[in-house]
Amino acid sequence: MTTVRLTTAQALVRWMIAQRSQLLDGSEVPLFAGIFGIFGHGNVLGLGTALHDVRDELPTWRGQTEQGMALAAVAYARATDRRQVMAATSSVGPGALNMVTAAGLAHANRLPVLLLPGDTFHGRAPDPVLQQVEHFGDPTTSVNDAFRPVARYFDRITRPEQLLASLPQVARVLTDPADAGPVVLALPQDVQVEEYDFPVGMFEPRLHAVPRPRADRDALAAAVDILRTAERPLLVVGGGVRYSGAAAEALAFAETHGVPVVETVAGRTLVPHQHRLYGGALGIIGATSANNLAAAADVVLAVGTRLQDFTTASWTAFSPDVRIVTVNAARFDAVKRNAHAVVGDAKETLTELSGALDDWVAATDWSATAAEEKAGWDEHVDGLRLGTAPDGALTYAQVVGMVSDASTPDDYVLTASGGMPGELHGGWRTGDVKPDAGATSGATMDLEYGFSCMGYEVVAPWGASMARAQTHPDGVVTALFGDGSYLMLNSELYSAAFAGHPYVAVLCDNGGFAVIHRLQTNQGAEGFNNMLADSRGPGADGSVRVDFAAHARSLGCLVEDVPAGAGIDELRAAYLRARQAAKDSQRPVVVVCRTHPSTWTEAGSWWETGVPASLSGRAAYDEAKPRQVRWLD
Repeated sequence: MTTVRLTTAQALVRWMIAQRSQLLDGSEVPLFAGIFGIFGHGNVLGLGTALHDVRDELPTWRGQTEQGMALAAVAYARATDRRQVMAATSSVGPGALNMVTAAGLAHANRLPVLLLPGDTFHGRAPDPVLQQVEHFGDPTTSVNDAFRPVARYFDRITRPEQLLASLPQVARVLTDPADAGPVVLALPQDVQVEEYDFPVGMFEPRLHAVPRPRADRDALAAAVDILRTAERPLLVVGGGVRYSGAAAEALAFAETHGVPVVETVAGRTLVPHQHRLYGGALGIIGATSANNLAAAADVVLAVGTRLQDFTTASWTAFSPDVRIVTVNAARFDAVKRNAHAVVGDAKETLTELSGALDDWVAATDWSATAAEEKAGWDEHVDGLRLGTAPDGALTYAQVVGMVSDASTPDDYVLTASGGMPGELHGGWRTGDVKPDAGATSGATMDLEYGFSCMGYEVVAPWGASMARAQTHPDGVVTALFGDGSYLMLNSELYSAAFAGHPYVAVLCDNGGFAVIHRLQTNQGAEGFNNMLADSRGPGADGSVRVDFAAHARSLGCLVEDVPAGAGIDELRAAYLRARQAAKDSQRPVVVVCRTHPSTWTEAGSWWETGVPASLSGRAAYDEAKPRQVRWLD
């Protein structure tokens, strides 16, 4: 056996370079597109030196915060439909712990990322070392053990040869549709530099193609029998449809069998808005049209979705008598709520399911219901876009409508947490897509509402811009967020400006955490500690405010500052200038505007939150709670 002597860190990065990924169109790209890094003791000499040696083959990008760069890495995977992965490395201690939030987000959203935190010395000779948190009863524990609950795969490499067993599992988790998520390899700094004779075959190129497991024939046949009993079937498409490249198959299924189709948050922008069977965005932050269809459906075919509470309205969206058929690559998600589980690839399963249904079609009047419901929702949203806030300020619906109208099929839009996901999920209008070109065709959306992580939407466009530059060089990445998210995690704006990755960030200043203020006051509580005006301190009177335009400029961004009182025409002009400026300058452009804090797009669904009996909202809670479907009662 031919071997090569390398350090543990050198072997790891050489293996990363050898991994290839097959895109949905059949072309090949590196599985690992690069690595984000902040060096410190614990990774600067071992992994840092190894990365320097391969800097042209595996680019290293410098971040400002470990959480921010790891979130950007997650966003990169989302923008490539999970076909490429970014890694992120940190020093031991606080640097490592800063990446735990990003691991949680990746885990919740089923997104692959490789996290390489430094660790304390495996040999323990210098213990306790700087930044080491000593566990009084277990000296083998370090802060990196905090990753275990939010990692799909966790390993601490304490010997170089352990890479031979661990790295195939790393590749499996990062590329398996059923198991995709964050991988954490904790790397003690003494082990990183330890040398070993690795087999050369370990570094041969390896292509990771899209696995397409077929469904069990009996499960498929039973699903056909259930669907044939349906009078009011509904197709729900989730993120798994996107990652499988099954948008065309989902539309073909809907058209062949006359089944209305709605989208989850992760499945948004898979269906053209004007499609005759499109019923809108499902869930609490979606469209009333989709929710009405869900309430009336007698059979729901849910494809590639984990059916979280914002999709199911805390399990009040469906009739108690509904039958649910799930198609999912992950059995864990497929069996939820006593559904009939069909475990398999979305693309292949939808094709086989449609063929087995033969000439079965839904009733014509039910098929027509989708268009009727959506027309009513469109009229409502049009009214919001044309209306004005009580004080004449811009509304969220106006901002989202303007960006939606200005966007092209090559563009990419994203947000997370707060109020913007509701505005984008419910109000965005997807143009015509080209489903034969794969899941990345058409205007694409990243709504991070699996973990609802404030700050993601501020740093995610950095990673998305890097990814989209390869596949959609003429498109523009746009992020929409509020002042609260900006203040949480803005430092990677400088990283993107420094590295030359352009995008447009629309910053809507509404004076605080407005969406949580809405939840608070809508339940009868007094506004408290959410809006700046109801928080403790002399600045509550408005005398202490952030100059967001000046701050963004100081981070190297170009800025369009839309003055208070400006209308939608002035915002549109600023946004169009920003799009061009981002392309010309290859830097982020921040559009600052002022929005009304309490004018929202509402879908009218219930969401379960803990409401004290002393608040007026408790009556609505008590009325809705019995409607919550308990599938095994």
